[in-house]
Amino acid sequence: MKALRWHGAGDLRLDEVPEPPEPGPHEAVVEVSWCGVCGTDLHEYQEGPHLIRESPHPLTGARPPLALGHELSGTVVALGAPVQGVAVGDRVTADPVWRCGTCFWCARGDYHICPRSGSVGLASPGAFAERVTVPAAGLTRLPDEVTDEMAALAEPLAVGLHAVTRAGVGPGDHVLVVGGGPIGFAVVLAARLAGAAGLYVSEPLTERREKLLAIGVTEAFDPRGTDVRREVFVRTGRIGPDAVIDATGVPALARDAVATVRRGGRVVLAGVGHGDVSFDLGQLVFYERTVLGTLGYRHDIPRVVDLMSTGRLDASPLLTGRFALSDGVEVFADLAGRRAGQLKVLLTPKGL
Repeated sequence: MKALRWHGAGDLRLDEVPEPPEPGPHEAVVEVSWCGVCGTDLHEYQEGPHLIRESPHPLTGARPPLALGHELSGTVVALGAPVQGVAVGDRVTADPVWRCGTCFWCARGDYHICPRSGSVGLASPGAFAERVTVPAAGLTRLPDEVTDEMAALAEPLAVGLHAVTRAGVGPGDHVLVVGGGPIGFAVVLAARLAGAAGLYVSEPLTERREKLLAIGVTEAFDPRGTDVRREVFVRTGRIGPDAVIDATGVPALARDAVATVRRGGRVVLAGVGHGDVSFDLGQLVFYERTVLGTLGYRHDIPRVVDLMSTGRLDASPLLTGRFALSDGVEVFADLAGRRAGQLKVLLTPKGL
């Protein structure tokens, strides 16, 4: 079968690879319908390895080269053991997190921070392929109301939902989202569902600000020419936002978020970044501000599917491109070179 595999930084190839083996007891094989290109995939393509291990992964044993891709929808073609609510032939999306199932964190339900965890497409061959092996525990059956294309957006939407949950956003809150890319966009959609009264976004790219305004954000600021901290402070009655959610991973912006959130407010860092951040401890202690990390999702993908199936969550504005898997090398090169015009791009091995 065909798979879009990462061999090294800047080295992505459409390879012929063996079919997945018969699934083990905690595994399932899914025939892929669509898979989204994540910012993590692009970072690995451009400058990896970051999350990909060059040695065998301690849980899966996989090592490069391996197919990228973890934001998937498809049809179950094999199950290693019975899975409650899911059968062979069902349309599904998948929580792609491999977990040991026995550690302190897994026992608490915090499988996403299992010390041995990893993701399909980073710790095992991914869904930029015709078929993929995924954790059986992560399967979510799709209702008829959710299309395969929308289901492939459930994973990034779950990242946004988890970040908003971590931020404790509730009805009437004012929220500043730093970064208007796919995850920032997902955070906006989730914050709106949580009842945020004011939604402000800091995003330098005009195309993204326009898309955000089209879905109803209160204000979208260009930080290159605007003092975003001051503008949000004024618009919130000179109090400041209740929550600031950073979707960029840029260390300097994390520091700015602490200075921007109101006294007693919450800063949530949702972007995967690298490097050190320095804070003025007085900004935290004297004003009782809280800084939290957020990683991926924790039982959030089924919640997203339910929200989409009932019509409460319209993910269609997030989808900006559809391409065949056979064009994947060119798509990655294009996204790496000029990403402004796209939010979420999907690839399909089934052809267009």
